[in-house]
Amino acid sequence: MEGIGKDFIEKTKYHHLSPSDQMRGLPPPPVELPYDLKEELIDLPEPDRVEISTITLREAIARRVSVRKYSCEPLNLDELSYLLWCTQGVKEVIQDYVTLRTVPSAGARHAFETYLLVNNVFGLQPGIYRYLATKHKLLSVKMETTMADKVTEACWGQEFVKTSATTFIWTAVVYRMKWRYGERGYRYLYLDAGHVCQNLYLAAESLGYGVCAIGAFSDDEMNRLLDIDGVEQFVIYIATLGNK
Repeated sequence: MEGIGKDFIEKTKYHHLSPSDQMRGLPPPPVELPYDLKEELIDLPEPDRVEISTITLREAIARRVSVRKYSCEPLNLDELSYLLWCTQGVKEVIQDYVTLRTVPSAGARHAFETYLLVNNVFGLQPGIYRYLATKHKLLSVKMETTMADKVTEACWGQEFVKTSATTFIWTAVVYRMKWRYGERGYRYLYLDAGHVCQNLYLAAESLGYGVCAIGAFSDDEMNRLLDIDGVEQFVIYIATLGNK
């Protein structure tokens, strides 16, 4: 039993770990990546404005399936705001280096940044946006008209990316997790991805929308599309969303 996966599990066991930067007394990284302050941000409605169905948690879990066929009805900003809050919403910032959010994360490190491929959201131009979780606002990243085609191609031609109302693209900012946990932090990044995407599935059920998680994509191509290095920050998970 030799292979990269086995090596990863073995070498991230505790007895292989060196002291983390937190243990060494180094300062923590910021809770959110910086952006050009000259850029105009897009306000999102308060997440509690959206009307959700009275579906119970039991019903949401029972109904949850992966949905790959979407209608042409657009998502609205109230709904998008609610879904972003459910998946990365910040409930509290503690001393500027810890955030408590709507999803669990190892050590409250919350190493993810959320990007959106917007195809059919009322009030937003198609393109790539970044969610600024601490401000609950959107930042335009790439407004090329061909972005849906490029992301679809990077997802190995899965056409439902192109027909989704929006596609969530989560990236991992590695040092945000490694600062506390060292190399073992890579394990926690993937665990956290599952937490986030399941919240999207269940929140979507309360709106009557469908979701499909995507793990099959070209890592290098997705990173290139977002202009990230693929080492210190990389795409970790993707999920489409649209009206059933």
